[in-house]
Amino acid sequence: MKFRTDPSQITGSIAPLMSPFTADGAVDHAGLTNLVNWQLASGTHGISLGGSTGEPSSQTIAERASAICTVAAAVGDRVPFMPGTGSAKLDETLELTAAARDAGVDAALIITPYYARPTQEALYVWYKTVAEEFPDLPIVAYNVPSRTAVDIAPETIARLYRDFDNFVGVKETTKDFEHFSRVLQLCGPELLVWSGIELLCLPLLALGGVGYISATSNIAPVAHVEMYNAWMAGDIETARRIHYGLHPLVDLLFVETNPAPGKWVLEQRGLIESGFVRPPLITPTDAGIAKMQTLLAAGEQYLSPVDGFTVASFTPKAA
Repeated sequence: MKFRTDPSQITGSIAPLMSPFTADGAVDHAGLTNLVNWQLASGTHGISLGGSTGEPSSQTIAERASAICTVAAAVGDRVPFMPGTGSAKLDETLELTAAARDAGVDAALIITPYYARPTQEALYVWYKTVAEEFPDLPIVAYNVPSRTAVDIAPETIARLYRDFDNFVGVKETTKDFEHFSRVLQLCGPELLVWSGIELLCLPLLALGGVGYISATSNIAPVAHVEMYNAWMAGDIETARRIHYGLHPLVDLLFVETNPAPGKWVLEQRGLIESGFVRPPLITPTDAGIAKMQTLLAAGEQYLSPVDGFTVASFTPKAA
């Protein structure tokens, strides 16, 4: 809750945690806590949970609320915590956002309602309802049209930003770079904009974005922190080198549907007990694993150390 009154501090590399499950599919709360502690030991600037990488659509609202409480307790006031609390249903969105508020989160990340394909006016009313229900909680829109079938327009974001003091930003998971630019042009630099597209993390900083929420930070948190820090220090050459160096790991994460490949990496490195993903996803195929192993070797230097954070059951693979 430390950052709730000043959400402008929610900057840099915000890690959108994968949701570890046990081998039989239950939420692994000990695994969540371990991932939080590893991320913070790696220097991560903030934590998120319940975005696309966290498999929220395969969890109940009760499971998501419980996971948010676990992560909030693990994070404390060390860094900002901005979980995803949205759903396709308004009542579920309000219920989960209330639970997150009560758990002490710093902001709520609200996905655009998916499947129904609402109009821009309907999207405005949706976020208006949430903002008015939680006037003391910073609200951030999560725009991910590839998964939701709806793209919140820059003009709608600007209208919300103008009308509600607690509507503070947007996570833009779109490859439309013009969209980024128009959002920032309409709203100004005070609007907080994070990239959710891995290969646009660095470019968005050049436009005035405040950071990124990148799935790849689940396996390479240190590199993401160093890229942001280098940019902020004016060391563009280092930031660019890291950006390009991360390409193999970005490709790895999307060999098959995210987050299955990333969970495979976390299990291989001993950070979680199981790489289980819930249906309709499946664990990586043999063909996928072969591609992932090649990409993992290509990007190995950007993987972050795991010493002190491997689970008890982990047995290192023979060299």
